[in-house]
Amino acid sequence: MCTGLRRTACLLRLTAICVFLSHTAAYFGLTGREPLVFLPGPFSSDPPSGKAHLKQCEQLSLTRRQKRLCRREPGLAETLRESVRLSLMECRYQFRNERWNCSMDGRGSLLKRSFKETAFLLAVSSAALSHALAKACSSGRMERCTCDDSPGLQHREAWQWGVCGDNLKYSTKFLKKFLGQKRVSKDLRAHIDSHNINVGIRAVKSGLKTTCKCHGVSGSCAVRTCWKQLSPFHDTGRLLKFRYDTAVRVLSATNVATAGDVELSGGGHRRYPSAAPSGSGTSGGSGAAIAAMTPRARPTELVYLEESPSFCRQSRYSPGTAGRPCAKDTSCGSLCCGRGYNTALRLTTLSCHCQVRWCCHVECQTCLREEEVYTCKKH
Repeated sequence: MCTGLRRTACLLRLTAICVFLSHTAAYFGLTGREPLVFLPGPFSSDPPSGKAHLKQCEQLSLTRRQKRLCRREPGLAETLRESVRLSLMECRYQFRNERWNCSMDGRGSLLKRSFKETAFLLAVSSAALSHALAKACSSGRMERCTCDDSPGLQHREAWQWGVCGDNLKYSTKFLKKFLGQKRVSKDLRAHIDSHNINVGIRAVKSGLKTTCKCHGVSGSCAVRTCWKQLSPFHDTGRLLKFRYDTAVRVLSATNVATAGDVELSGGGHRRYPSAAPSGSGTSGGSGAAIAAMTPRARPTELVYLEESPSFCRQSRYSPGTAGRPCAKDTSCGSLCCGRGYNTALRLTTLSCHCQVRWCCHVECQTCLREEEVYTCKKH
């Protein structure tokens, strides 16, 4: 079982998988000490036939226990690859105008620290895996799960579930099994990583909606067809980016004796109402009073331990911002870190002077347009 730090390492393996998409191939592998592994692409919407999935499982960088689960579940390897693609593409999109733009350079070193960026990577990776698993169930790409079968809605007898809903219930259950069960640990970093993993899963759950269509004479809605549907993953990515922007720095962890849970105490400026334990003193300066004033990280908040570097210059965490394109009036000031930017002219082609010809045919000319391009200076 993956426990404590080992459980976190399980997701770090998935988080650190590199994806480079081209027209005919996709590359996967761990950054840092392990080489890239080539796997054929593109992604398939159908479950692999025969024993093809066994080879795919062996090619992925997984623990021995995870590989056993992968071999027993045809379609899981493709789902893991899809989750990596989702997380990487969304991470790059959300940070496209930031100094750290989710670059693969320095990813291994970044995952060894506890920056805000590390927190986001863990959250977006667990969210993508949860999302991809639920979608794989509803699309029939995994053999051991099907559509969502637990609507839990009122007046259920008046509804027909005629559309295959996204099975987030199975996805969450399988994800916990795949990553390993949570164990009580005194390691603060392990608790922080576990917390951020759960933030990603919660973000996916918050996007689960019930969609219905009415059926009946003259739109009377005598019968409704309803199903559970996940929001587009871009919505989840946007929520996690907001969580990143409002992340809380953690100073300590406190065990809750009654439940065996752990509370993460932040060092931010927020204050939460907190009642003193019954029977304990509340005089000024007491330990209980100080603890009551300490902000607690909410279950939906990303947390981190260390302040992030500037990411302005090339380092072991990122390639820096030199040469990055920027928008003159909005992002160049921050992105270029005060070094200024270069201006260049570029000719682009576009369709112009389009006319509709009878019937149903559009003819366009090709025009050249000169535009300015701005890139951050190196020095």
